Amino acid sequence: MNITDSSFQIRAPRNLPENEVQLWRVDLEAIRGDQSRWEEVLSLDEKERASRFHFSKDRQLFIASRALLRRILAAYLNANPSEFNFSYSKTAKPSLAGEHASSRMTFNVSHSGGIALYAFSLRRELGVDVEQVRQDFDVEPIAQRFFSAREREQLAALPKREIVDAFFRCWTRKEAYIKATGDGLSLPLSQFDVSLESSETSVLVATRPDTTEAERWFLREVPAGAGYSAALCVRGRGWHLKHWF
Repeated sequence: MNITDSSFQIRAPRNLPENEVQLWRVDLEAIRGDQSRWEEVLSLDEKERASRFHFSKDRQLFIASRALLRRILAAYLNANPSEFNFSYSKTAKPSLAGEHASSRMTFNVSHSGGIALYAFSLRRELGVDVEQVRQDFDVEPIAQRFFSAREREQLAALPKREIVDAFFRCWTRKEAYIKATGDGLSLPLSQFDVSLESSETSVLVATRPDTTEAERWFLREVPAGAGYSAALCVRGRGWHLKHWF
């Protein structure tokens, strides 16, 4: 479901099949102005985090993204959105805590520009990343610092007009993978290779030093709308993707 206004009603299925990953796209820009409404369901620590943002737009986007996470979880679990408690890994990856931890629901969130992507599953570790594609972005220094040798070779072989889009495909894929593993940037981005080609098949090409790790994950491109690049990484095979756009 593509949520584009503050009057929406979330109609998520009450059950999430174990062989399914569900992806939501939310237009935060369209709803961020309803700040007082979204703040109603946030916890004290989330409100405190929101207060740290210097610019009101960034604060509103954060508040809206957290409130929507709570509301979507509430639709899945038939709960009050203000009831949820979260725990965080050492890399700040959130998961359900308290009475809702037994639901075995896993989720991940990413937002960039004016949109957010939310991924949900049962018992499967996952990570999602979305980035707004900026044509004025100097990609070469970032690629040289963080991409693997194989990825840099792929990027260098492309026509100039394709380089920026390929860079963001690579970046979102790498981010989705490290978010799924829960390692964050403690896992060097040069320690694994992704394909830069546009594809819905698994684009995790190689992992090091454990070469078998690539077979444990499925990493694919997902649609995010014009001007955005996005990727989803899920542990295991035998699942299919459902969009709530």
